Amino acid sequence: MEFRIAADELKKALYRAQGIVERKTTMPILANVLVNATKGGITVTAFDLDIGIVSEHPAEVIKTGAVTLSAKYVFDIVQNLPDAQVTLKKLANNYVDIASGSAHFKIVGMAAEEYPKLPKEENAPLVQVGGNTLLEMIKKTQFAISSDETRYILNGVFFEPQSSGKVRMVATDGHRLSLIERELTGDFKLKSGVIIPRKGLMELKRLLDEAPDAECHLGFAENSALFKKPGLTMVMRLIDGQFPEYQRVIPKEGEKVVLVPKVRLLEGLKRIALLSADKSNAVRIGLAENKLIITASNPDLGEARDEVELAYQGKDITVGFNARYLMDVLAVTDTDEVSFELGDEHSPGVLHAPGDRTFTAVVMPMRV
Repeated sequence: MEFRIAADELKKALYRAQGIVERKTTMPILANVLVNATKGGITVTAFDLDIGIVSEHPAEVIKTGAVTLSAKYVFDIVQNLPDAQVTLKKLANNYVDIASGSAHFKIVGMAAEEYPKLPKEENAPLVQVGGNTLLEMIKKTQFAISSDETRYILNGVFFEPQSSGKVRMVATDGHRLSLIERELTGDFKLKSGVIIPRKGLMELKRLLDEAPDAECHLGFAENSALFKKPGLTMVMRLIDGQFPEYQRVIPKEGEKVVLVPKVRLLEGLKRIALLSADKSNAVRIGLAENKLIITASNPDLGEARDEVELAYQGKDITVGFNARYLMDVLAVTDTDEVSFELGDEHSPGVLHAPGDRTFTAVVMPMRV
């Protein structure tokens, strides 16, 4: 195997692999990428047995062949090459010579035949999706994914096509929930929703971030998802399990609804959370006549208070919340104002755009 390629092109392929390859693994080959040179160019494959990416790149192929190389070390090398072009040549015993300008590296590789095969996904019906829409849906749900490995069905986002040609994505960690519904027309041929794992979702987000306007296709087979865009294919295993009945935790419209300036509330929460107790980020949100009051107290540090002016004439109420959970929602909200619904001190808070519940976040109350 021997080929010549633009260093930036190879760097792009190796960058895509960084989030997937397993550095601490009982299978050393999973820390490698499979580089395959054919007459049409090269493909670079990264696979951790759950998520796989095959990336296609133009190259001047002198001799076809394949080898696997360390994803991390070759990426570091390519980032520091002196020339815009780089030549890779496979030597005896799977060594690979990397040459660029005055620099030469001889890297230990492993046999391509030992690299695990990606699952075949010919039976996944692909639907063209808007990259920007899918990216928005990921950004507005990812923060609510649970990191508790014992509740594995919550370690991903629930992807649920609706009968109206729309798709709903939902994430919850038991303390908060985020739901977004957007138009993704096309028949995914799913009997019910599927759970996309966090790691796969983050890699999908990274690929969409590269070029959100590129033509994208998404499909689902029995227990895996398939994503394609020009020059790239990604496959990932889905989480096997039943997602909880999330509709039951979304309250009907709260008794007290206020419109709050988003930036002002976000800044207030950041300030007051500085004095919240320990890691819980606990703050109190109070409603009084024409104002929202944010307070926190810490026996070791003292107390903090901030007031946000708004229109409110109802009964006074104070509810405890984790400030970080509220800030996560506000950080991805697009509108200048946010609708904040409250029931009583034991009821969750609901945040959404004014008059639009297609993106809704639910935050459970805390005892403060």
